[in-house]
Amino acid sequence: MKAIRRFTVRPVLPEPLRPLSDLARNLRWSWHAETRDLFQSVCPEGWAGSGGDPVRLLGSVRPARLAELAGDRRFLRRLTAVADDLDDYLTGDRWYQEQADGLPGAVAYFSPEFGITAALPQYSGGLGILAGDHLKAASDLGVPLIGVGLLYRHGYFRQTLSRDGWQQEHYPVLDPNELPLTQLKEADGTPAQVSLALPGGKALRARIWLAQVGRVPLLLLDSDVEENELGERGVTDRLYGGGSEHRLLQEMLLGIGGVRAVRTYCRLTGHPEPEVFHTNEGHAGFLGLERIAELSADGLDFDSALEAVRGGTVFTTHTPVPAGIDRFDRELVGRHFGPDAELPGIDVQRILALGMETYPGGEPNLFNMAVMGLRLAQRANGVSLLHGQVSRSMFAGLWPGFDPEEVPITSVTNGVHAPTWVAPEVLRLGARQIGAQRAEDALSVGGSERWDSVADIPDQEIWELRRTLREQLVLEVRERLRVSWRQRGAGNAELGWIDGVLDPDVLTIGFARRVPSYKRLTLMLRDRDRLMELLLHPEHPVQLVVAGKAHPADDGGKRLVQELVRFADDPRVRHRIVFLPDYGMAMAQKLYPGCDVWLNNPLRPLEACGTSGMKAALNGCLNLSVLDGWWDEWFQPDFGWAIPTADGAGTDPDRRDDIEAAALYDLLEQRVAPRFYERGRAGLPDRWIEMVRQTLSLLGPKVLAGRMVREYVDRLYVPAAQAHRALTPDTASELAAWKARVRAAWSGVSVDHVETTATSATAELGTSVGLRVRVALGSLTPDDVEVQAVSGRVDAEDRITDATVVPLKPTGTPDLEGRLLYEGPLSLDRTGPYGYTVRILPTHRLLASAAELGLLAVPSEEVGEGAGMVLR
Repeated sequence: MKAIRRFTVRPVLPEPLRPLSDLARNLRWSWHAETRDLFQSVCPEGWAGSGGDPVRLLGSVRPARLAELAGDRRFLRRLTAVADDLDDYLTGDRWYQEQADGLPGAVAYFSPEFGITAALPQYSGGLGILAGDHLKAASDLGVPLIGVGLLYRHGYFRQTLSRDGWQQEHYPVLDPNELPLTQLKEADGTPAQVSLALPGGKALRARIWLAQVGRVPLLLLDSDVEENELGERGVTDRLYGGGSEHRLLQEMLLGIGGVRAVRTYCRLTGHPEPEVFHTNEGHAGFLGLERIAELSADGLDFDSALEAVRGGTVFTTHTPVPAGIDRFDRELVGRHFGPDAELPGIDVQRILALGMETYPGGEPNLFNMAVMGLRLAQRANGVSLLHGQVSRSMFAGLWPGFDPEEVPITSVTNGVHAPTWVAPEVLRLGARQIGAQRAEDALSVGGSERWDSVADIPDQEIWELRRTLREQLVLEVRERLRVSWRQRGAGNAELGWIDGVLDPDVLTIGFARRVPSYKRLTLMLRDRDRLMELLLHPEHPVQLVVAGKAHPADDGGKRLVQELVRFADDPRVRHRIVFLPDYGMAMAQKLYPGCDVWLNNPLRPLEACGTSGMKAALNGCLNLSVLDGWWDEWFQPDFGWAIPTADGAGTDPDRRDDIEAAALYDLLEQRVAPRFYERGRAGLPDRWIEMVRQTLSLLGPKVLAGRMVREYVDRLYVPAAQAHRALTPDTASELAAWKARVRAAWSGVSVDHVETTATSATAELGTSVGLRVRVALGSLTPDDVEVQAVSGRVDAEDRITDATVVPLKPTGTPDLEGRLLYEGPLSLDRTGPYGYTVRILPTHRLLASAAELGLLAVPSEEVGEGAGMVLR
């Protein structure tokens, strides 16, 4: 019989075991081995059955077992030690508390998904895992972050396969009461709520759930509350589901409701109010509108409030292609704002203007969330060096006239949270080498350029560790494969072959990620005969473990999965290649350590960063990847291989795949596999072990989330907090008025005459020539602008490359036509074709970048021709 109502019955722990509840509710257990070991000892069978979830475990332990543990002195000593360690972790000073004054008192970090642990399935892929690692690293460093997201009742889908290999989606219902969450409550005990106004007098209400991620609170908004109508209850039903309006409501709740949730949390707990708001991708961009509305309610006009909000906002883009950005019909957005809906005090047209693609090639009727995010943030970044370059080009239309390299989008390369992703066996090896505390600090805080102590680990220990991890992966794969085949309808009698799947002594290659077309799941199948030869090679065989989910609406991605599965089902090779369904954090934590090589073959430059290879590297796995994302930045032959790319403009996609697949096969056949099986005098693969050693010692410190978060603090959070403090209501009004005045007067700004002291078109290295420039400023003054000389080598089309910028100084008084003279030296510090130009930019002490207004004036063609070129 089916129950008509469901309750969650929580255990009553004996008094001596009460600290177990606190340990279970703080998600630090997900990256703290001693805490997990403690819970496992409560009930090993229950721990395995709960999937390593302490909350579920405690709900299943028999009262008799709890009573037994309450009288077990040895267990209670362990419990006290672990509880004291958590208390010290939560209250003691960490890296952030040891820095100089001026740091932000708090930072609010918004993301549509968070991958903290498999026990809280609120993520779909890399964006969420990155957000989870950001929170964990901030906790380890002591950064006062507040995370903000949505609580999806179905999370992301669970994946199984049909008998013929087609992806099947399942959406199990998540009960927040059975998750490691607590409900935020008002002082009178009622649930804390936020509310958004909807068209037609309706409202969207949401409760606030709290997940404690070490020191960092994560607020998750849940619209499944009785006060909502049916449609509104379903707003937070699933991650990345539904149509445009559904997504718009999710993003309004995340951004606008999220700010209101932060205010509620700070009011109820006394947590400092955030000085910096960081939006992880454009999904949370509406947070800026809510903050403008807050300031408008205090009497600030829209433009002044916009400047104040921009100063304290950081925007991170993860998208290398316009198609990956959420865009909504402007009519849909307009209907959800204004007098009859949300933010009634703000003119709808001002809201719409923030997201409009008002640049060449843009769609004027679409509201672009990333464009709004950039316009609402004074600081923005991509997530790798290459992705920063791609982003500057992609969004250059917002800063017309500026070269892409001057577009004010920087980059902070992603990192991964080592304590989450490094296998316990690797951690123990490090602890034996340098001590447990130093190993923990090295992995969480970072700061070293290299881990030199890895050099002292004997080759034998490294190789034994690698084999142990590979063997564990083989056992894990067989278990998961058996479950998958049973789900596909197979009986036990036909699954005996699974006991021979994979070999713990064969070179093991991993490939696991989401399955959009650009990640090219099936590139390895381009020449199936050649792949079979690699898998079945008599001396140098390889084996492949593949996993990945296609988006439920992406039939093309599902066909790729099916194609891979059908190949892996072939009895000739099924012992050498497997596809594991339902890729998620729990599987990943087994997969990365057990692989010898991590494969990544996206279409360059469409991988913004790609962090799976980082997690593999921290476990001594070597990378074999296209030079994209982080690998483009940090690749060295010492610790991996680069797959050549055929990304010339004239190469059609099919030919490109053929060329790059052939290059992949060549690398595996001629370089990767032979090196793995090559043995030195002691019977060990010396050269392979040395590459593992170099991976750990040189790549290890770079790929840490601790390094990433420290960069965010130093390069983005601190400047944003300083701007937030500087942009008081008065100074924000001053800046807004100045921008309006400059924009209105800019048509009167021009470069009217340029001359140099050079007497010929050649000059000697190390000399300098004088520049004299006459400019018209209209109604502006010299304090409003900077006149610059821009010089450097020039290409065949006279474009300046690797430019040097030197400000020129005003001299004398205006001439009869009101023009001003600017002068300065031009140093000729490079040989070869060399050129210069001059330009005028707005300047103000409160600007974060000279390009901020997207305004500049350059000489006309006539003026440029009269100025001549230098060193041509």
